[in-house]
Amino acid sequence: MKAIAFITVVLCGSLIMFGTFEFPDWGDPQSPASRHLSPYFIEQSLADTAVPNIVTAVLADYRGFDTMFETTVIFAAGLACFFLLRTFTKKTRNERLYRHSSTGIIINIKKGGKRPDDSSKFERIDSLWTPYDLIIKTTCRLIIPSIQLFALYVIAHGHHSPGGGFQGGVILGASIILLAISNDLRSTLRRMSEKASAIMAAAGVLIYVGTGILCLLLGAAFLDYEALAPLLQSSRIMARSHGILIVEMGVGLAVMAVMIWLYYNISSAGKHDEGL
Repeated sequence: MKAIAFITVVLCGSLIMFGTFEFPDWGDPQSPASRHLSPYFIEQSLADTAVPNIVTAVLADYRGFDTMFETTVIFAAGLACFFLLRTFTKKTRNERLYRHSSTGIIINIKKGGKRPDDSSKFERIDSLWTPYDLIIKTTCRLIIPSIQLFALYVIAHGHHSPGGGFQGGVILGASIILLAISNDLRSTLRRMSEKASAIMAAAGVLIYVGTGILCLLLGAAFLDYEALAPLLQSSRIMARSHGILIVEMGVGLAVMAVMIWLYYNISSAGKHDEGL
């Protein structure tokens, strides 16, 4: 079996390496992309889409199919980690660590002892825990809303400046992960559960695909945003701009949710009991 796998890898690798010799040289001004595609995008993207950021126009409009499948691959990665790592078997640990809120004293309660899970005076901490630091928790509590606001700006302003759904989604996801790191996994799960993150990941992909299906129902091609003009009460060019924004929002939602979903399962080995 290993020999067959090795031969397969060698053959596929050789085929890929052989195919690269047919590619144009890096930065070749006479390549088809440089002679035909790039000049058109540079000269016509603003007129076609009313989007000053050429990168956003290419990714979400001219190359919309590719970006849609990239978003689908991200969702599939989160789903794969869920099936590989998630375990629903509840195993009771032999001991738990608790921190007294007023004094900061750590107590270790063995199996069979009374655990103050419902007490407001004690805070359960993980075995792999960061020592309590008021400055870290307070600072993160103050900056996380600003990070999330900036992430929304990056998604909404991707038409005019560097940004878009992938970048904004990563920043949004990082803000939730920062909350989990600065506090603990369980408190973050109470704010955004695993089910919620999974639903939002699927919803992000559905927003993208649903926009294309809506274009089909309106009699245009898949992801031809001009068909949305009557619904958006705008010109056909502005409809393409608004359509790009809609799918970018879907991308941002999917990327954010998948990042959080991955962190939940990787940091806790799929148990969601204690995190990093």
